[in-house]
Amino acid sequence: MKYSAKTAIAVALTALLAGCGGQEETAQVRDTLIVAQGADAKTLDPHATNDQPSARVAAQIYNQLLTIDADMNVIPDLAVSWESVDANTTVFKLRQGVKFHNGEELKASDVKFTLDRMIDSPTVAHIAGTIKTVDVIDDYTIKITTHQPFGPLLYHLTHTASSILSEKAVTEAGDNYGQQPVGTGPYKFADWAAGDSISLTVNGEYFDGVQEIPNVTFRNIIEGTNRTIALETGEVDVAYDIEPIDKDTVRNHENLQLLEGESLSINYFGFNTRKKPFGDVRVRQAIGYAVNSQDIIDAVVMGSGIPTNSSISTRVFGHSPEAYKYSQDYEKARQLMVEAGYADGFKTTIWTNDNPVRVQIAQVLQAQLRKINIDMAIEVVEWGAFLDGISRGEHDTYLFGWVTVTGDADYGLYPLYHSSAHGGAGNRSFYTDTKMDQMLDAARESVNVEERKALYSDIQIQLQKELPHYPIYVGIQNVGLKKDVKGFQLSPAGHHKLKGVDFES
Repeated sequence: MKYSAKTAIAVALTALLAGCGGQEETAQVRDTLIVAQGADAKTLDPHATNDQPSARVAAQIYNQLLTIDADMNVIPDLAVSWESVDANTTVFKLRQGVKFHNGEELKASDVKFTLDRMIDSPTVAHIAGTIKTVDVIDDYTIKITTHQPFGPLLYHLTHTASSILSEKAVTEAGDNYGQQPVGTGPYKFADWAAGDSISLTVNGEYFDGVQEIPNVTFRNIIEGTNRTIALETGEVDVAYDIEPIDKDTVRNHENLQLLEGESLSINYFGFNTRKKPFGDVRVRQAIGYAVNSQDIIDAVVMGSGIPTNSSISTRVFGHSPEAYKYSQDYEKARQLMVEAGYADGFKTTIWTNDNPVRVQIAQVLQAQLRKINIDMAIEVVEWGAFLDGISRGEHDTYLFGWVTVTGDADYGLYPLYHSSAHGGAGNRSFYTDTKMDQMLDAARESVNVEERKALYSDIQIQLQKELPHYPIYVGIQNVGLKKDVKGFQLSPAGHHKLKGVDFES
Protein backbone atom coordinates (compact mmCIF):
# COMPACT_ATOMS: atom_id res chain seq x y z
CA MET A 1 0.00 0.00 0.00
CA LYS A 2 1.29 3.46 -0.87
CA TYR A 3 0.48 5.16 2.43
CA SER A 4 2.20 8.47 3.09
CA ALA A 5 4.65 8.48 6.00
CA LYS A 6 2.37 10.69 8.09
CA THR A 7 -0.67 8.51 7.44
CA ALA A 8 1.23 5.32 8.20
CA ILE A 9 2.51 6.77 11.48
CA ALA A 10 -0.98 7.88 12.49
CA VAL A 11 -2.45 4.47 11.77
CA ALA A 12 0.34 2.65 13.61
CA LEU A 13 0.24 5.00 16.59
CA THR A 14 -3.50 4.67 16.90
CA ALA A 15 -3.23 0.89 16.94
CA LEU A 16 -0.37 1.00 19.49
CA LEU A 17 -2.14 3.32 21.89
CA ALA A 18 -5.37 1.37 21.57
CA GLY A 19 -3.46 -1.79 22.45
CA CYS A 20 -2.01 -0.08 25.52
CA GLY A 21 -5.50 0.85 26.67
CA GLY A 22 -4.50 4.52 27.05
CA GLN A 23 -7.67 6.48 26.39
CA GLU A 24 -6.06 9.83 27.22
CA GLU A 25 -3.19 9.29 24.78
CA THR A 26 -5.49 7.92 22.06
CA ALA A 27 -7.61 11.09 22.19
CA GLN A 28 -4.57 13.10 21.07
CA VAL A 29 -4.20 11.20 17.79
CA ARG A 30 -5.99 13.01 14.96
CA ASP A 31 -6.48 10.23 12.44
CA THR A 32 -10.09 11.05 11.45
CA LEU A 33 -11.64 14.10 9.82
CA ILE A 34 -15.26 14.41 11.00
CA VAL A 35 -17.57 16.28 8.64
CA ALA A 36 -21.13 17.30 9.52
CA GLN A 37 -23.83 17.83 6.92
CA GLY A 38 -27.59 18.33 7.12
CA ALA A 39 -28.84 15.02 5.74
CA ASP A 40 -27.76 11.44 5.23
CA ALA A 41 -26.86 10.23 1.75
CA LYS A 42 -29.64 8.39 -0.09
CA THR A 43 -27.29 6.05 -1.94
CA LEU A 44 -23.67 6.06 -3.06
CA ASP A 45 -24.60 4.84 -6.52
CA PRO A 46 -24.21 8.05 -8.56
CA HIS A 47 -26.74 6.82 -11.14
CA ALA A 48 -29.50 6.28 -8.58
CA THR A 49 -29.70 9.78 -7.09
CA ASN A 50 -28.87 13.41 -7.84
CA ASP A 51 -29.06 14.91 -4.34
CA GLN A 52 -26.34 16.97 -2.71
CA PRO A 53 -25.77 15.02 0.54
CA SER A 54 -25.08 11.86 -1.48
CA ALA A 55 -22.85 13.72 -3.95
CA ARG A 56 -20.78 15.21 -1.12
CA VAL A 57 -19.81 11.73 0.06
CA ALA A 58 -19.48 10.30 -3.44
CA ALA A 59 -17.05 13.09 -4.36
CA GLN A 60 -14.46 11.46 -2.07
CA ILE A 61 -14.96 7.96 -3.49
CA TYR A 62 -15.07 8.54 -7.24
CA ASN A 63 -13.38 10.38 -10.10
CA GLN A 64 -14.84 11.52 -13.40
CA LEU A 65 -13.17 11.64 -16.80
CA LEU A 66 -12.86 15.41 -16.33
CA THR A 67 -13.21 17.85 -13.46
CA ILE A 68 -13.53 21.60 -12.93
CA ASP A 69 -10.90 23.76 -11.24
CA ALA A 70 -11.52 26.72 -8.92
CA ASP A 71 -11.79 29.04 -11.93
CA MET A 72 -14.46 26.85 -13.58
CA ASN A 73 -12.11 25.51 -16.24
CA VAL A 74 -12.48 21.90 -17.42
CA ILE A 75 -9.29 19.98 -16.61
CA PRO A 76 -8.14 16.32 -16.81
CA ASP A 77 -9.07 13.75 -14.19
CA LEU A 78 -9.25 10.10 -15.30
CA ALA A 79 -8.88 11.28 -18.88
CA VAL A 80 -5.46 12.85 -19.53
CA SER A 81 -6.40 14.33 -22.91
CA TRP A 82 -9.25 14.61 -25.40
CA GLU A 83 -9.69 15.56 -29.02
CA SER A 84 -12.76 16.57 -31.03
CA VAL A 85 -12.73 14.48 -34.20
CA ASP A 86 -15.81 16.27 -35.52
CA ALA A 87 -18.80 18.16 -34.12
CA ASN A 88 -20.37 14.92 -32.85
CA THR A 89 -17.32 12.88 -31.86
CA THR A 90 -14.73 13.22 -29.07
CA VAL A 91 -11.91 10.79 -28.31
CA PHE A 92 -10.53 10.53 -24.76
CA LYS A 93 -7.18 9.08 -23.65
CA LEU A 94 -7.33 7.51 -20.19
CA ARG A 95 -4.80 7.70 -17.39
CA GLN A 96 -2.95 4.37 -17.21
CA GLY A 97 -2.31 2.34 -14.08
CA VAL A 98 -5.30 3.70 -12.13
CA LYS A 99 -6.70 1.17 -9.65
CA PHE A 100 -10.26 0.85 -8.42
CA HIS A 101 -10.70 0.24 -4.70
CA ASN A 102 -11.27 -3.47 -5.44
CA GLY A 103 -7.80 -3.71 -7.01
CA GLU A 104 -9.00 -3.84 -10.63
CA GLU A 105 -7.27 -1.54 -13.12
CA LEU A 106 -9.39 1.14 -14.77
CA LYS A 107 -9.98 0.29 -18.43
CA ALA A 108 -11.94 1.86 -21.27
CA SER A 109 -14.50 -0.91 -20.90
CA ASP A 110 -15.35 0.46 -17.44
CA VAL A 111 -15.95 3.90 -18.92
CA LYS A 112 -18.23 2.47 -21.58
CA PHE A 113 -20.10 0.43 -18.98
CA THR A 114 -20.51 3.54 -16.80
CA LEU A 115 -21.81 5.85 -19.51
CA ASP A 116 -24.13 3.23 -21.00
CA ARG A 117 -25.55 2.59 -17.50
CA MET A 118 -25.92 6.33 -16.95
CA ILE A 119 -27.90 6.72 -20.18
CA ASP A 120 -30.26 3.96 -19.02
CA SER A 121 -30.84 5.56 -15.61
CA PRO A 122 -34.16 7.42 -15.27
CA THR A 123 -32.58 9.58 -12.56
CA VAL A 124 -29.54 10.96 -14.41
CA ALA A 125 -30.13 10.12 -18.09
CA HIS A 126 -30.78 13.81 -18.80
CA ILE A 127 -27.11 14.51 -18.11
CA ALA A 128 -25.88 11.94 -20.67
CA GLY A 129 -28.94 11.67 -22.88
CA THR A 130 -27.28 13.31 -25.88
CA ILE A 131 -24.69 10.51 -26.04
CA LYS A 132 -25.46 8.16 -28.92
CA THR A 133 -22.65 5.63 -28.64
CA VAL A 134 -19.59 4.92 -26.50
CA ASP A 135 -16.91 2.90 -28.30
CA VAL A 136 -13.80 1.25 -26.88
CA ILE A 137 -10.82 1.90 -29.17
CA ASP A 138 -8.31 0.15 -26.92
CA ASP A 139 -7.82 -0.36 -23.18
CA TYR A 140 -7.02 3.33 -22.64
CA THR A 141 -8.95 5.06 -25.42
CA ILE A 142 -12.68 5.77 -25.59
CA LYS A 143 -14.77 7.45 -28.30
CA ILE A 144 -18.01 9.27 -27.45
CA THR A 145 -20.44 10.12 -30.24
CA THR A 146 -23.47 12.34 -29.63
CA HIS A 147 -26.79 12.35 -31.47
CA GLN A 148 -26.12 15.93 -32.58
CA PRO A 149 -23.40 18.47 -31.84
CA PHE A 150 -23.41 19.10 -28.08
CA GLY A 151 -21.37 22.04 -26.81
CA PRO A 152 -21.69 21.28 -23.06
CA LEU A 153 -20.42 17.68 -23.34
CA LEU A 154 -17.17 18.25 -21.45
CA TYR A 155 -18.96 20.09 -18.64
CA HIS A 156 -21.55 17.31 -18.34
CA LEU A 157 -18.76 14.76 -17.96
CA THR A 158 -17.59 16.61 -14.81
CA HIS A 159 -20.95 16.01 -13.07
CA THR A 160 -20.93 13.70 -10.04
CA ALA A 161 -23.39 11.47 -11.90
CA SER A 162 -20.62 10.92 -14.49
CA SER A 163 -18.38 9.24 -11.88
CA ILE A 164 -16.59 6.25 -13.39
CA LEU A 165 -17.58 2.88 -11.94
CA SER A 166 -15.95 -0.54 -11.86
CA GLU A 167 -17.99 -2.85 -14.08
CA LYS A 168 -16.91 -5.83 -11.98
CA ALA A 169 -17.89 -4.18 -8.67
CA VAL A 170 -21.30 -3.07 -9.92
CA THR A 171 -22.07 -6.47 -11.44
CA GLU A 172 -21.03 -8.38 -8.33
CA ALA A 173 -22.97 -6.12 -5.92
CA GLY A 174 -26.15 -5.99 -8.00
CA ASP A 175 -28.96 -4.11 -6.27
CA ASN A 176 -26.76 -3.54 -3.21
CA TYR A 177 -24.15 -1.51 -5.10
CA GLY A 178 -25.32 1.81 -3.58
CA GLN A 179 -24.28 0.49 -0.15
CA GLN A 180 -21.04 -1.06 -1.45
CA PRO A 181 -19.53 1.63 -3.71
CA VAL A 182 -16.20 1.16 -5.45
CA GLY A 183 -14.39 4.05 -7.11
CA THR A 184 -10.91 5.31 -7.87
CA GLY A 185 -10.99 8.29 -5.48
CA PRO A 186 -8.77 9.30 -2.55
CA TYR A 187 -11.00 7.56 0.01
CA LYS A 188 -12.67 4.14 0.07
CA PHE A 189 -16.03 3.24 1.53
CA ALA A 190 -15.77 1.56 4.96
CA ASP A 191 -19.10 1.58 6.79
CA TRP A 192 -22.58 3.13 6.83
CA ALA A 193 -24.67 3.52 9.98
CA ALA A 194 -27.91 4.53 8.25
CA GLY A 195 -29.27 7.86 9.44
CA ASP A 196 -26.16 8.57 11.51
CA SER A 197 -22.82 8.42 9.71
CA ILE A 198 -20.75 7.15 6.79
CA SER A 199 -17.12 6.14 7.31
CA LEU A 200 -14.38 6.23 4.69
CA THR A 201 -10.78 5.10 4.82
CA VAL A 202 -7.77 6.27 2.84
CA ASN A 203 -7.04 4.77 -0.58
CA GLY A 204 -3.41 3.74 -0.34
CA GLU A 205 -3.20 3.31 -4.14
CA TYR A 206 -4.66 6.68 -5.14
CA PHE A 207 -3.11 7.80 -8.43
CA ASP A 208 -2.85 11.46 -7.43
CA GLY A 209 -1.11 11.07 -4.08
CA VAL A 210 -2.18 9.37 -0.85
CA GLN A 211 -4.09 11.59 1.59
CA GLU A 212 -2.52 12.56 4.92
CA ILE A 213 -5.65 11.94 7.01
CA PRO A 214 -6.33 8.17 7.23
CA ASN A 215 -10.10 8.34 7.84
CA VAL A 216 -13.12 10.51 7.10
CA THR A 217 -16.51 10.30 8.81
CA PHE A 218 -19.60 12.11 7.50
CA ARG A 219 -22.06 12.74 10.32
CA ASN A 220 -25.71 13.50 9.71
CA ILE A 221 -26.70 16.52 11.87
CA ILE A 222 -29.98 17.83 10.52
CA GLU A 223 -30.42 20.98 12.61
CA GLY A 224 -28.09 23.76 11.45
CA THR A 225 -27.48 25.27 14.89
CA ASN A 226 -26.57 21.83 16.22
CA ARG A 227 -23.89 21.58 13.50
CA THR A 228 -22.43 24.84 14.75
CA ILE A 229 -22.52 23.65 18.36
CA ALA A 230 -20.76 20.42 17.34
CA LEU A 231 -18.09 22.50 15.64
CA GLU A 232 -17.65 24.72 18.72
CA THR A 233 -17.36 21.78 21.10
CA GLY A 234 -14.91 19.93 18.87
CA GLU A 235 -17.22 17.03 18.04
CA VAL A 236 -16.71 17.73 14.34
CA ASP A 237 -13.86 19.29 12.36
CA VAL A 238 -15.92 20.58 9.42
CA ALA A 239 -19.55 21.71 9.27
CA TYR A 240 -21.32 22.34 5.98
CA ASP A 241 -23.99 25.02 5.53
CA ILE A 242 -23.72 27.15 8.64
CA GLU A 243 -27.08 28.85 9.23
CA PRO A 244 -27.16 32.64 8.62
CA ILE A 245 -27.89 33.28 12.30
CA ASP A 246 -24.79 31.28 13.32
CA LYS A 247 -22.26 32.69 10.85
CA ASP A 248 -20.91 35.40 13.16
CA THR A 249 -20.51 32.85 15.94
CA VAL A 250 -18.19 30.80 13.73
CA ARG A 251 -16.50 33.81 12.11
CA ASN A 252 -15.59 35.38 15.47
CA HIS A 253 -14.64 32.19 17.32
CA GLU A 254 -10.93 32.04 18.16
CA ASN A 255 -10.68 28.34 17.28
CA LEU A 256 -12.86 28.32 14.15
CA GLN A 257 -12.85 29.70 10.62
CA LEU A 258 -15.65 30.44 8.15
CA LEU A 259 -15.19 30.02 4.41
CA GLU A 260 -17.71 31.73 2.11
CA GLY A 261 -18.03 31.99 -1.66
CA GLU A 262 -20.47 32.55 -4.48
CA SER A 263 -22.08 29.26 -5.39
CA LEU A 264 -23.65 27.93 -8.57
CA SER A 265 -27.09 27.99 -6.95
CA ILE A 266 -30.02 30.26 -7.68
CA ASN A 267 -33.11 30.81 -5.54
CA TYR A 268 -36.19 31.89 -7.48
CA PHE A 269 -39.87 32.81 -7.29
CA GLY A 270 -41.67 30.81 -9.99
CA PHE A 271 -45.05 31.36 -11.64
CA ASN A 272 -47.29 28.68 -13.11
CA THR A 273 -47.75 30.20 -16.56
CA ARG A 274 -50.57 27.73 -17.32
CA LYS A 275 -52.76 29.40 -14.71
CA LYS A 276 -54.38 32.82 -14.82
CA PRO A 277 -53.24 35.49 -14.30
CA PHE A 278 -49.64 34.25 -14.56
CA GLY A 279 -49.93 33.52 -18.26
CA ASP A 280 -49.91 37.32 -18.74
CA VAL A 281 -46.36 38.64 -19.00
CA ARG A 282 -47.49 42.02 -17.65
CA VAL A 283 -48.52 40.42 -14.35
CA ARG A 284 -45.17 38.64 -14.08
CA GLN A 285 -43.31 41.87 -14.82
CA ALA A 286 -45.43 43.74 -12.28
CA ILE A 287 -44.33 41.22 -9.65
CA GLY A 288 -40.73 41.72 -10.79
CA TYR A 289 -41.05 45.44 -10.04
CA ALA A 290 -42.80 44.83 -6.70
CA VAL A 291 -40.08 42.56 -5.28
CA ASN A 292 -36.97 43.83 -3.52
CA SER A 293 -34.39 41.03 -3.41
CA GLN A 294 -32.08 42.96 -1.13
CA ASP A 295 -34.73 43.02 1.62
CA ILE A 296 -34.84 39.22 1.47
CA ILE A 297 -31.05 38.92 1.45
CA ASP A 298 -30.70 41.26 4.44
CA ALA A 299 -33.63 40.09 6.56
CA VAL A 300 -33.80 36.37 5.84
CA VAL A 301 -30.43 35.00 4.73
CA MET A 302 -28.45 37.73 6.49
CA GLY A 303 -26.24 38.64 3.59
CA SER A 304 -25.79 35.14 2.17
CA GLY A 305 -26.98 36.05 -1.29
CA ILE A 306 -26.32 38.31 -4.26
CA PRO A 307 -29.11 40.08 -6.20
CA THR A 308 -29.10 38.80 -9.76
CA ASN A 309 -30.27 39.41 -13.31
CA SER A 310 -30.30 35.77 -14.36
CA SER A 311 -31.12 32.19 -13.43
CA ILE A 312 -27.43 31.33 -13.63
CA SER A 313 -24.60 32.58 -11.44
CA THR A 314 -21.83 34.84 -12.71
CA ARG A 315 -19.49 31.85 -12.24
CA VAL A 316 -21.38 29.78 -14.81
CA PHE A 317 -20.15 29.71 -18.40
CA GLY A 318 -22.54 31.78 -20.51
CA HIS A 319 -23.76 34.20 -17.81
CA SER A 320 -24.68 37.55 -19.36
CA PRO A 321 -24.31 40.92 -17.63
CA GLU A 322 -26.57 42.36 -20.35
CA ALA A 323 -29.81 40.82 -19.05
CA TYR A 324 -32.17 43.25 -17.32
CA LYS A 325 -32.06 43.44 -13.54
CA TYR A 326 -35.36 44.39 -11.92
CA SER A 327 -35.40 46.95 -9.11
CA GLN A 328 -38.37 47.78 -6.90
CA ASP A 329 -40.69 50.32 -8.54
CA TYR A 330 -44.24 50.16 -7.18
CA GLU A 331 -45.51 52.83 -9.56
CA LYS A 332 -44.41 50.84 -12.61
CA ALA A 333 -45.74 47.64 -11.04
CA ARG A 334 -49.19 49.17 -10.45
CA GLN A 335 -49.26 50.53 -14.01
CA LEU A 336 -48.60 47.05 -15.42
CA MET A 337 -51.33 45.59 -13.19
CA VAL A 338 -53.80 48.16 -14.60
CA GLU A 339 -52.75 47.33 -18.18
CA ALA A 340 -53.29 43.63 -17.47
CA GLY A 341 -56.77 44.32 -16.12
CA TYR A 342 -55.95 43.77 -12.44
CA ALA A 343 -56.09 47.28 -11.02
CA ASP A 344 -57.85 45.89 -7.95
CA GLY A 345 -55.42 43.01 -7.70
CA PHE A 346 -56.22 39.33 -7.19
CA LYS A 347 -55.85 36.47 -4.73
CA THR A 348 -53.32 33.71 -5.17
CA THR A 349 -51.12 31.27 -3.25
CA ILE A 350 -47.40 30.58 -2.97
CA TRP A 351 -46.15 27.07 -2.30
CA THR A 352 -43.02 26.46 -0.27
CA ASN A 353 -41.63 23.37 1.37
CA ASP A 354 -41.20 23.18 5.15
CA ASN A 355 -37.87 24.99 5.14
CA PRO A 356 -37.75 27.91 7.64
CA VAL A 357 -35.70 30.11 5.31
CA ARG A 358 -38.10 29.63 2.39
CA VAL A 359 -41.11 30.24 4.62
CA GLN A 360 -39.56 33.54 5.71
CA ILE A 361 -38.84 34.47 2.09
CA ALA A 362 -42.49 33.78 1.28
CA GLN A 363 -43.54 36.08 4.12
CA VAL A 364 -41.40 38.93 2.76
CA LEU A 365 -42.79 38.40 -0.75
CA GLN A 366 -46.31 38.33 0.67
CA ALA A 367 -45.79 41.76 2.26
CA GLN A 368 -44.19 43.25 -0.85
CA LEU A 369 -46.92 42.03 -3.23
CA ARG A 370 -49.64 43.34 -0.93
CA LYS A 371 -48.48 46.82 -2.02
CA ILE A 372 -49.82 46.13 -5.53
CA ASN A 373 -53.03 44.50 -4.29
CA ILE A 374 -51.91 40.91 -4.67
CA ASP A 375 -53.26 38.93 -1.73
CA MET A 376 -50.98 35.90 -1.56
CA ALA A 377 -51.61 33.09 0.93
CA ILE A 378 -48.66 30.92 1.95
CA GLU A 379 -49.02 27.14 1.72
CA VAL A 380 -46.27 25.19 3.49
CA VAL A 381 -46.07 21.68 2.03
CA GLU A 382 -44.02 18.64 3.12
CA TRP A 383 -40.99 18.17 0.87
CA GLY A 384 -42.11 15.07 -1.00
CA ALA A 385 -45.64 16.36 -1.55
CA PHE A 386 -44.20 19.74 -2.54
CA LEU A 387 -42.02 18.20 -5.27
CA ASP A 388 -44.88 16.06 -6.56
CA GLY A 389 -47.34 18.96 -6.54
CA ILE A 390 -45.21 21.50 -8.37
CA SER A 391 -44.17 18.81 -10.86
CA ARG A 392 -47.83 18.22 -11.65
CA GLY A 393 -48.58 21.95 -11.86
CA GLU A 394 -50.95 22.15 -8.88
CA HIS A 395 -49.43 25.42 -7.64
CA ASP A 396 -50.05 29.07 -8.55
CA THR A 397 -46.59 30.30 -7.57
CA TYR A 398 -43.72 28.61 -5.73
CA LEU A 399 -40.28 29.06 -4.21
CA PHE A 400 -37.50 26.81 -5.42
CA GLY A 401 -33.80 26.63 -6.23
CA TRP A 402 -31.48 25.21 -8.86
CA VAL A 403 -27.77 24.45 -8.90
CA THR A 404 -25.97 24.57 -12.25
CA VAL A 405 -23.73 21.72 -11.16
CA THR A 406 -21.86 21.39 -14.45
CA GLY A 407 -20.89 25.07 -14.57
CA ASP A 408 -22.35 25.40 -18.07
CA ALA A 409 -25.40 27.53 -18.94
CA ASP A 410 -27.11 24.63 -20.68
CA TYR A 411 -27.63 22.80 -17.38
CA GLY A 412 -28.93 25.96 -15.73
CA LEU A 413 -31.32 27.09 -18.47
CA TYR A 414 -32.46 24.18 -20.65
CA PRO A 415 -34.21 22.20 -17.87
CA LEU A 416 -35.87 25.30 -16.42
CA TYR A 417 -37.21 26.85 -19.60
CA HIS A 418 -37.41 24.35 -22.48
CA SER A 419 -40.94 23.13 -23.19
CA SER A 420 -39.70 19.51 -23.36
CA ALA A 421 -38.77 19.74 -19.66
CA HIS A 422 -42.19 20.58 -18.20
CA GLY A 423 -42.73 19.34 -14.64
CA GLY A 424 -40.25 17.21 -12.72
CA ALA A 425 -37.53 17.58 -15.35
CA GLY A 426 -37.13 21.20 -14.24
CA ASN A 427 -39.63 23.50 -15.99
CA ARG A 428 -42.11 23.73 -13.13
CA SER A 429 -43.40 27.06 -14.42
CA PHE A 430 -44.65 25.17 -17.50
CA TYR A 431 -43.23 27.97 -19.62
CA THR A 432 -43.69 27.35 -23.34
CA ASP A 433 -42.21 29.52 -26.08
CA THR A 434 -41.23 28.19 -29.50
CA LYS A 435 -38.56 30.84 -30.03
CA MET A 436 -37.02 30.09 -26.63
CA ASP A 437 -36.94 26.37 -27.45
CA GLN A 438 -35.13 27.12 -30.70
CA MET A 439 -32.59 29.37 -28.95
CA LEU A 440 -31.89 26.80 -26.24
CA ASP A 441 -31.51 24.04 -28.83
CA ALA A 442 -29.13 26.16 -30.91
CA ALA A 443 -26.99 27.03 -27.87
CA ARG A 444 -26.53 23.41 -26.80
CA GLU A 445 -25.91 22.17 -30.34
CA SER A 446 -23.21 24.74 -31.09
CA VAL A 447 -19.60 23.76 -30.46
CA ASN A 448 -18.30 27.31 -31.00
CA VAL A 449 -17.57 28.96 -27.65
CA GLU A 450 -18.18 32.55 -28.75
CA GLU A 451 -21.38 31.62 -30.57
CA ARG A 452 -22.66 29.86 -27.46
CA LYS A 453 -21.88 32.91 -25.30
CA ALA A 454 -23.81 35.17 -27.68
CA LEU A 455 -26.78 32.81 -27.79
CA TYR A 456 -26.93 32.49 -24.02
CA SER A 457 -26.77 36.27 -23.67
CA ASP A 458 -29.79 36.60 -25.98
CA ILE A 459 -31.60 33.86 -24.04
CA GLN A 460 -31.10 35.56 -20.67
CA ILE A 461 -32.13 38.95 -22.05
CA GLN A 462 -35.35 37.40 -23.38
CA LEU A 463 -36.04 35.48 -20.18
CA GLN A 464 -35.82 38.63 -18.08
CA LYS A 465 -38.46 40.17 -20.35
CA GLU A 466 -40.70 37.11 -20.21
CA LEU A 467 -39.95 36.42 -16.52
CA PRO A 468 -41.38 32.89 -16.07
CA HIS A 469 -39.25 32.96 -12.89
CA TYR A 470 -38.15 35.92 -10.83
CA PRO A 471 -34.53 35.13 -9.84
CA ILE A 472 -34.27 36.34 -6.23
CA TYR A 473 -30.59 35.78 -5.47
CA VAL A 474 -27.49 33.75 -6.17
CA GLY A 475 -26.55 31.81 -3.07
CA ILE A 476 -23.39 32.36 -1.08
CA GLN A 477 -22.31 29.02 0.34
CA ASN A 478 -20.25 28.52 3.45
CA VAL A 479 -18.36 25.94 5.46
CA GLY A 480 -17.25 26.19 9.07
CA LEU A 481 -13.96 24.57 10.06
CA LYS A 482 -11.65 24.24 13.00
CA LYS A 483 -8.66 26.58 12.74
CA ASP A 484 -6.25 23.66 12.41
CA VAL A 485 -7.94 22.22 9.32
CA LYS A 486 -5.94 23.30 6.28
CA GLY A 487 -6.16 22.77 2.53
CA PHE A 488 -9.97 22.85 2.32
CA GLN A 489 -11.38 24.52 -0.80
CA LEU A 490 -15.01 25.31 -1.53
CA SER A 491 -16.46 23.55 -4.57
CA PRO A 492 -18.62 25.97 -6.58
CA ALA A 493 -21.31 23.29 -6.89
CA GLY A 494 -21.17 22.47 -3.17
CA HIS A 495 -19.71 18.99 -3.68
CA HIS A 496 -16.63 19.80 -1.61
CA LYS A 497 -13.67 17.50 -2.13
CA LEU A 498 -11.51 16.57 0.85
CA LYS A 499 -8.50 15.73 -1.31
CA GLY A 500 -5.54 17.70 0.05
CA VAL A 501 -7.15 18.47 3.41
CA ASP A 502 -4.94 17.94 6.45
CA PHE A 503 -4.52 18.95 10.09
CA GLU A 504 -1.84 21.46 11.03
CA SER A 505 1.04 19.74 12.77
